[in-house]
Amino acid sequence: MFLLQVTYLKESDPTAAIAIIIVLGVLVSILAITNIAKHGIGGSGFTSVGSKAPRAHFSRGVLRRAAAAYGLDQNQAHLLEQVFRKAQVTNPEMVLANAEVLDRHFKRGIRDIESTSDTEAEADENKALLFSIRATVDSVLGSGKKIVSTRKLPDGQAAVLTGPKGETYPIRIMSAKGDRLLADAPRSSIGAPLRFARGTKLGVSFYSKTSQGYRFDTKVQGMTESPRGPILEMSHSDRVAPLPNRSHRRKEVSIACYFALVQILQRTQGKKTVKETIVDDRKSMGTIVDVSAGGCAIKSSAAVRTGEYLKIEFDDDRGKTLAAFGRIVRTNKTGGIGGIMHIQFLKTTRKALNAIYAAVYGYDPD
Repeated sequence: MFLLQVTYLKESDPTAAIAIIIVLGVLVSILAITNIAKHGIGGSGFTSVGSKAPRAHFSRGVLRRAAAAYGLDQNQAHLLEQVFRKAQVTNPEMVLANAEVLDRHFKRGIRDIESTSDTEAEADENKALLFSIRATVDSVLGSGKKIVSTRKLPDGQAAVLTGPKGETYPIRIMSAKGDRLLADAPRSSIGAPLRFARGTKLGVSFYSKTSQGYRFDTKVQGMTESPRGPILEMSHSDRVAPLPNRSHRRKEVSIACYFALVQILQRTQGKKTVKETIVDDRKSMGTIVDVSAGGCAIKSSAAVRTGEYLKIEFDDDRGKTLAAFGRIVRTNKTGGIGGIMHIQFLKTTRKALNAIYAAVYGYDPD
């Protein structure tokens, strides 16, 4: 139809046809210039069938808003930006809310810090900052769904059993399925399995993956034998009570250590009171059975009473000896000689604290 019209105009009025062609050329030029301005040279304002959507890019503003939502300060947000930018993270909110994905990025971030830092001190400082981000995020994620029934306990859950006389024993839940709660039988300090009469009242405490502590009361329903050893059968409870939140995530470990008593002496020097720390030359052996950034538990046949101060030495994954000072806040007897000392850290080196965080979050070298 258009060609017919142009032919007709040419035959009857050539000047009018030329004018129409010029107008159409101007319109095409305007559309082309507008398209280039919006999409660049070679770009198109139209999406063809089957074409891919534009790839999302890292947004500093989005990351800063996500960091602020978790209460991260300026230094933490800056380091988080470096880690996420290198990993090309386009959805920081999703990554921060997923502990498993976050740990993968942070583990790579630790390796990058170790390989790019000019000095060991700089690496330790940046790793400490990265671990502080992880701990802050962990505290926010820890306020999730609570456990209210023992029927929800996962297989393999570590717990501490409190006997009728207040003695404590580490145990592991084997199964929460069925009408009874099954756990491996507690053992004495020499490894002999302990047996409780049916109906004996017991207390059980444990910590979930979010570091939330819980406690419940139960009764012994019986003891059975299995190829793995005796099994303690307990009644279920739908009254699982939360314990006060821990400020740090804790992890079960088995790390050989030495510890020595520490005396803190005060003396007056002019108008000032000066504290002097004296470490005993005699050392005792023990095993760190759980650890967090705030403290640890040491099992030893030479357990020390509550209130004493200790210097603890242990090796990191590279064989370097690290040290921490702490105070014994509680000692649990495990029967026989010794017990488990629960220690609050009072002073740790940055390197030691980084090693503890690496153990707690599983950032040790593969």
